[in-house]
Amino acid sequence: MTKVYSFVALLAFSSFSFAGNTTFLPEAKISADSAKTWNVGAGITQKLLHLNGEWVNPYGIAYLKAGAFLNGDHEVGGQTGFRYPYHLTGKDKNGYYIGAYAGHLESKWVDGEEKARLGAGIDLAYVLLSPERISSFSVGIGAGEKLEDRQGRVIAETEPRLQFSYTLSMGL
Repeated sequence: MTKVYSFVALLAFSSFSFAGNTTFLPEAKISADSAKTWNVGAGITQKLLHLNGEWVNPYGIAYLKAGAFLNGDHEVGGQTGFRYPYHLTGKDKNGYYIGAYAGHLESKWVDGEEKARLGAGIDLAYVLLSPERISSFSVGIGAGEKLEDRQGRVIAETEPRLQFSYTLSMGL
C-alpha cells in the first residue's frame, strides 16, 4: 500500500511542476509603461452611446461599456470584451488587435416596448495606445438572440451582423 501512496504522491508533484510551465500562455506584448493600467472614456458602438472602462494588462485590453441606445426609448445596454495585440505597428503599442465581445447588440420594439437584444461576436480593432490615452476603431461580426413577440412572430433572427465601434479613453 505504501508503494501506491508513493506513486500517487509522485504523480501529484509531477503535475504541479508541469502546471508551473507557462509555455501555453500567449506572449505578453504590452509593457507596464505603454499605458495606464486603468482608463475611462466614452464612445459609440452601433447605436449604443456609452461610457467605458478599460484595463490594460500585459496580454491585451479588457473593457466594459455601459450606456443607452440612441433609438426608441433609449433602452439601457452594455458590452464586455477583450482584445489581444495581434500585430503592433509604429511607436507606442499602436496596432491591430483581435478580440471577442458579448452583451447588448441592438434594441428592437417587441410587443409595444423596447427590448435590448443580447449577443456575442469577434472583432478586429486598430488601437492607438499611449501612456495618456487609448483610442480604438473596431469592426466586428456577431449574432444576437432571436426575438419573438407574444404571438410567436419573429422580430429579429439570429444571423450574422456587422458592428462598428469607436472609443476614446484617458488614463487614471
